Amino acid sequence: MRARAGDPPRTMAQKILASRSDEGAPPTDLVKAKVDQVVLTRSPSRVLAEAFALGLKKTQLEAAVIYDGRCVTSAAPRPEEPEPVLDDPTFDPTAQSLTLARAGIGVPPAVHLERFAAPGRLMLTDDPRLATVGGAGMLTVVVSSAQLARALVEGVATIRAPRSVQVLLSGRTRPFVCARDALHELIRRGLEETVRGVEQRTGCPVVLEFAGPSAKLLSVAERAVLASVAPLVGACGALFISDEKTEAYLRDQRRSKAHRALVPDAGAPCEEVVNIDLATVDPLVLDPVGAVRSVRDVAGKPVAQVILGGDATATARDFLAAATLLKSKKIGPRLDFLIAPPSRQILEILAKTGALTDLLATGARLVEPDRLGTYGELYPPPPLEIGVSVRTSDPEPCAPGAGCYVVSAETLAYTVAHSQIGDPRAFKRPVRVQIPRELPTEDQLVVRERRDAPGSNKKPPMLPVPPLAAAFKGETVQVYEPGLVYAKGGKPNGPEPRPSEIAVGPWLAACSSAGEVRQVAGRSARLVALAKLRAVVAVNMPLGLVSQLAGHGIVCLKVDDAGLKAIKASKDVQIPAPAVLGAPGASILAGKTKVPVTWIAQPAERAWVSQGTQAPTPPAAKR
Repeated sequence: MRARAGDPPRTMAQKILASRSDEGAPPTDLVKAKVDQVVLTRSPSRVLAEAFALGLKKTQLEAAVIYDGRCVTSAAPRPEEPEPVLDDPTFDPTAQSLTLARAGIGVPPAVHLERFAAPGRLMLTDDPRLATVGGAGMLTVVVSSAQLARALVEGVATIRAPRSVQVLLSGRTRPFVCARDALHELIRRGLEETVRGVEQRTGCPVVLEFAGPSAKLLSVAERAVLASVAPLVGACGALFISDEKTEAYLRDQRRSKAHRALVPDAGAPCEEVVNIDLATVDPLVLDPVGAVRSVRDVAGKPVAQVILGGDATATARDFLAAATLLKSKKIGPRLDFLIAPPSRQILEILAKTGALTDLLATGARLVEPDRLGTYGELYPPPPLEIGVSVRTSDPEPCAPGAGCYVVSAETLAYTVAHSQIGDPRAFKRPVRVQIPRELPTEDQLVVRERRDAPGSNKKPPMLPVPPLAAAFKGETVQVYEPGLVYAKGGKPNGPEPRPSEIAVGPWLAACSSAGEVRQVAGRSARLVALAKLRAVVAVNMPLGLVSQLAGHGIVCLKVDDAGLKAIKASKDVQIPAPAVLGAPGASILAGKTKVPVTWIAQPAERAWVSQGTQAPTPPAAKR
């Protein structure tokens, strides 16, 4: 993407949006932009139902992919929304030019990076973990189901124009230090506070842009691992340059035509610059409370469960490195060692190189990368008295994670070899890994539209449009804390929220951290439909989530610590009408206490809340 003569210097995010939107729009306004790809992973049935109600016949997007991540099925109720569209035997996604990635193909972030990610494009999704595709120079924005439905039908979306924080990488990683350790170093250096400060100063969400001499040395897979830090620190996305390494990666994936060069202009304005010398990074762990610590600080802690993979932050290089370090070793008698290759391609690489055989010979168990693994529904951490759990993937916010440590593949290999956490540099001999250039790219589990197939005359399935929030006029709501389970009577009784159990309402979600806001946003469509969620209050509200929540008709309110404490101490809260709530000096009534609040929303987003959703009125059905 080259700037035209006379254009001001632009960051990579500005370049992508400028080529797809009105360049004259002020940076703090919502921008209407052309969308290249839509990815559905969490509630595809809801989005498709809304899209069909809006008149979807055939999407014109470059790619629209539905991921069915239900590898492990059960007769028991699941915490996610049922997926009647995917279970309907008459539903043919190719009739609407939709692509279906079937269960078993892998986790969406890893598969999309391999099979669909394209530099210089704009992608909308409902899954913040897809920020990993920023490693290939693709901008990802998480939006509401209504915005996704509109993008499928119209090919455009209204999003907040972001500001950029530049992360300059220098130096080379030392032996037994990898991209996962560098990600932890970014968290330890306070990148979340930097992002929050930019959001408070500019009123815009933040995109992380990685640059510097060492950024060019990283492989695309390593770049994707670093890009996955975005949702963990409150950024709405992350971007790496698209260069010769990106082109070589796409060529190995047999997708060389998707390549576009992408670099920031010299002198492009960034709000902040963060410098990281990779040569100074040591092996690090992310402990159960979210603090980054040196491996040596937790060395000797007994381990009962180890999970390698399960998400895109475990690359093919990580699996090969672990297999090399663990060759001829055996697991301890009380240790469970699970390996979950994040994509079918990585599984085939392990099989062809013999690394899978080496891992299984240690006593590892091969499991499928079901999305419930990150939710803690599958393979939950064991009780602390037995031992802690060590993993290479980040759990979902507020998922059961007592005793769960997130580490690099090298640290995990040491843990498996000794049944306790320790410094991988004790292996002494550095591991050298060579990734095969001939990658398996057969997509037997990806159902695509055939170019030579005749046009389909099948009508889209008749689907009931899921209930949306009523137009917000101001109301009294009950207080819901995301860190607690609520039974049908509204009484908290446990550590994990299940929307299906919240049968009374309306509700206000009182969030103690940005992670809890992420957890609510990830389930906002279901919380609105099943639990009548009307508002979210928090001290730290990531601006990248405001549009998503507002698109579901949810009010986003910022409060101070004292205000949040007063709200949590109240049984119910009175929220005034939008005209009063949006005025300077607005407040809500928590019991008998007035709590000053700030409604964090652009004028268009406030209009979405006032009408209950961003989706326009569906046309009358013609049957």
